[in-house]
Order: sequence, then structure tokens, then C-alpha cells
Amino acid sequence: MINPHTPLWQLTVSEYTELNKSILRSIIEGLKGVRGEKKYEYGLIGLAKILGCSRSKASRIKSTGILDEAISQDQRTIVVDREKVLEILREKGIKLD
Repeated sequence: MINPHTPLWQLTVSEYTELNKSILRSIIEGLKGVRGEKKYEYGLIGLAKILGCSRSKASRIKSTGILDEAISQDQRTIVVDREKVLEILREKGIKLD
């Protein structure tokens, strides 16, 4: 354990790498919580954001029925499950261009 009052310039290389690794681990743990927060996207714009394409291309993909398991629609409101869309694309091996 590194003394928190030790100046940075007095650390050895191994102490410095240990410090960097612990900082990176804490950052990665923090990002895992942030990434999992937003599970749903809304509308064709949200689907386009997930797929990385235009809104018209997202509409065409939606109309094929490939992503029906991940999309729920009530009249004009579209809710897209982000994780389910990515899972379906992985399973079917679909590449988006």
C-alpha cells in the first residue's frame, strides 16, 4: 500500500504502475454502472442511434420484422430494448454498414 502523502516523484516504477492500475480499476467499475443505466431508446431516432444509421434505414430495418422481439409499439410510441437489439444482431450475424 502506498502512503497517500508520498509525492508522486518519489514513487518507484512498480509503485506508480500499481497506482495506475488501481485508478483504472475504479474508473472501469464506475463506467460499468453508467453504461447499464439506459436500457431503452425511444422512437425511430433511438433505434437509429443504436444501429448507427439514419432514421429512414432504421425504419426499413424495423419493417423487416428482424427486431420484433426487441421492439414494442403502442400506436405511435416505439420502445426499443437496446440490449435485445444488440443480442439479436449478434445471433443472426448481421453487420451494419
